Amino acid sequence: MGNSKNQLKREIGLWGLSANLVNIMVGAGIFALPAIIAADLGFSSLYAYLLCGVLISLVMLCFAEIGSKITSSGGAYSYIQSSFGPYFGFLTAIFFVLASAGADAAVINAIADIIASKFPLFELIGVRIVFFLVTFTSLALLNVKGVRKGAGLVNVITLAKLVPLLLLAIFSWGGVSSENLVVGSIPSLGEIGPVVLVLFFAFQGAECGLSVSGEVKNPVQNIPKAIIVSILGVLLLYIIVQTVSLGVLGEDLGNFQKNTLGEVAGKVFGPIGFILMTVGAGISMFGLLTSSILSMPRVLFQASKDKVIPFEILSKVHPRYITPFVAIVVYASCGFIFASSGSFKQLAIVSSASMLLIYFGVCLSVIKSRISLKEIAGSEPHFKLPGGYLIPILAMLIIIWLLFNLTAKEAIGIALFLLILTLFYFIRARWLKRSGI
Repeated sequence: MGNSKNQLKREIGLWGLSANLVNIMVGAGIFALPAIIAADLGFSSLYAYLLCGVLISLVMLCFAEIGSKITSSGGAYSYIQSSFGPYFGFLTAIFFVLASAGADAAVINAIADIIASKFPLFELIGVRIVFFLVTFTSLALLNVKGVRKGAGLVNVITLAKLVPLLLLAIFSWGGVSSENLVVGSIPSLGEIGPVVLVLFFAFQGAECGLSVSGEVKNPVQNIPKAIIVSILGVLLLYIIVQTVSLGVLGEDLGNFQKNTLGEVAGKVFGPIGFILMTVGAGISMFGLLTSSILSMPRVLFQASKDKVIPFEILSKVHPRYITPFVAIVVYASCGFIFASSGSFKQLAIVSSASMLLIYFGVCLSVIKSRISLKEIAGSEPHFKLPGGYLIPILAMLIIIWLLFNLTAKEAIGIALFLLILTLFYFIRARWLKRSGI
């Protein structure tokens, strides 16, 4: 029993937590992915959504269990470091930032693609790079000047991500042609794997919503219920959007990868529909960027402060604005570099693969925490998954299968990056030991 004075109040109910998870999961991916997925699988793309829903459900349930045992801040980073030590904490922090920066880079490429659908000038690489530089610099400066300014902008545009999607899902059925809704055969694992790896990008982020687990009423019941409710809600929304898109554009859907849902809305509602969906998609994507550049530099800052990342400069605080200005600038610079070097699809795969590695570590942490004779972080578990080790093992098997769908070039790149990080970590650790630091 802890001191009640130091405990947060449990005031978040089932629907409050569910809404938080939905809000975080529904980001930029669904605005850009329908055409990319349809180009590979057609109407059979709906099976890819179902598989993604199963995977993210299993993973989030693992987050719920380990998060009830390790209540310190830091999320996946804290779970893995507490379970397996500082080396794995170091890798998690790096890959977490890599996944997020890759996601930001993919999103800003999607924004540029949307703008290019109306202004072809944005197809020029030089124009895109200038756009990336101005955007990341502006958002970095905004957050350096104070967390209140950054958080205020996030709050203003939060709902914009849901409104256009809901309008499209509810009011577009009049433009759907039944001839376009021919149910495809179930794709083979070889066909669906690479597609799921890309689509998984649209389901990331729910782990952030579980960071408020310490303030949830009756967490043993409400956390797993909220996970199921939110994922089913997001899955249903995504499937409806994909179905409407296929029903309206048919086989042509795969040809509209720059502004997919804008084209769907334009065909159903005319020019006003195209404009509203395009603006809504742009606002939603920009909102995701704003939120990420507000929060992710704090991971770099904390990891540096904890000496997990061996760059003390990242923990410097601005003397006037009292913000982690170096971490903000470094993170925004990573986003800019990634954005300038890849397309949406390439960057989405890098982000998904990096996040899947972290999810794998979290699932392993659940198993480790169960077989360990010690209490992790000194807290009693509040929630335990049914079925013994079945859920974390199933999640890990699906993750391994998805990672095997990386191309040889992608897999070698990640492996080399992992090797470089490992060498750096142990060489530095040995140097510190010899120096007596």
